Amino acid sequence: MSVRFQKTPRGEVAILPKKDYELLVAKAAEVDEDAGTARIVARARKEIAGGAPLLPKDVVDRIANGENPVRALREWRDVTQMYLSFKTNLSQSYISDIENGRRTGTAAALRLIANVLNVPLDLLVQED
Repeated sequence: MSVRFQKTPRGEVAILPKKDYELLVAKAAEVDEDAGTARIVARARKEIAGGAPLLPKDVVDRIANGENPVRALREWRDVTQMYLSFKTNLSQSYISDIENGRRTGTAAALRLIANVLNVPLDLLVQED
């Protein structure tokens, strides 16, 4: 990585190639995601240690019986599609399409939904 420092009236700035900048932005996103994952894991461990079930049996049964996991988990968390739409910046119709099987949802969309519902991403990914 080649960085050049330059003094300006507003202070010293770093100038670097765009590819290096993009790499730094990607690494920062990974660090942020890792920190979020660590918070989720810590919270889950605390809940488990306190005797809380990972998922209620009725939610597990709904998913096992073929109900869309996004819907089952959203309803378990007592969250509306509109609220989920607001928190994820995904359209309500897109969330409805995922829940009704008209769309599968991108990995990025499912990651956003998982974060809002505070569940592991793999719970939302359906295997055929």
